[in-house]
Amino acid sequence: MLEKIDGLIIKTREYGETHKIVTIFSKRLGKFSAIAKGAKKPKSRMAAVTQPFIYGQFFVYVSKDLSNIQQGEIINSFRAIREDIVKTAYAAYLMEMTDKLLDDKTPNGEIFDQLMQTFEWISEEADVEIPIMMYEIKLYRAGGFAPIVDRCTNCGSKNGPFSFSFVEGGILCPNCTAVDSDAVPLPQPVVKLLYIFSTYGLERVGTISVKKENRDLIRKILDTYYDRYGGYFLKSRKFLNQLDKLQ
Repeated sequence: MLEKIDGLIIKTREYGETHKIVTIFSKRLGKFSAIAKGAKKPKSRMAAVTQPFIYGQFFVYVSKDLSNIQQGEIINSFRAIREDIVKTAYAAYLMEMTDKLLDDKTPNGEIFDQLMQTFEWISEEADVEIPIMMYEIKLYRAGGFAPIVDRCTNCGSKNGPFSFSFVEGGILCPNCTAVDSDAVPLPQPVVKLLYIFSTYGLERVGTISVKKENRDLIRKILDTYYDRYGGYFLKSRKFLNQLDKLQ
C-alpha cells in the first residue's frame, strides 16, 4: 500500500551500485527501513532527499519487511546543522542513539516531537548540551531503562538530600545511602534538573541556564548510566568526546 509519510532520515547505507537503504523515523509509523532505488546516482531526484538529517515527505510502499520509497520531497534540510561540524556531531549522536534504542515500527509521538524540537534547537542555537541531555533521558525511558529521579529508588521517599546510585538505578535518600557506598552526592539543583529533564518537554522550558559544575555532573551521570544499562556502543559519542578535548 502506497502511503504518504513525513519523517526524519536517521541512517543511510549503500545497497548495490546505485541504491540506498534508509532508516526513517516518523511520528505515525515509528522507525522503519526502506530502499531508495537509484538514490546513489548523482542526478537522481532521490539523492538529495535521502541524506542523513533530512526531514521530508515520502511516498512509500510500506511492507512488513523492507519498504520501498517511490519519491520524496524535502521539508527541512537542517542546513545549519549540516554546515557545522560540531552541530553535525551532536546530530549524529542523537540519530545513532535513537536508532539503537527504539524498536522498529513502534510509534512514539513524544520521542518524535522531542527529537524534532531538539534538532530545531541545534540548528538555531549555539548552546545545545542541555536540550540534548533532556532528549537523552527521555530516550532512556523509551528504551526501558530510565533512572528513577522523582523519589528514592529504594524506599520511595521524596525527602533529600539525595545521592545517585548507578547500581540501584536512580536517586537514594539519606536513609538508603548504605545500600550503595559508591552513590554520588547530588546538589539539590541537580536533583531538580534531573526531574525536569525527565518530565518536561523542551517546549516547556524556554531559556535554560545551568551552572557548569552542575551541567558537567549531569553529563557524567548520563554517560555512566548509559554505559551500564544502554547495551550499545555509540561511535558518535566517541567522536563527540574527541571534539570536546579539542575545544
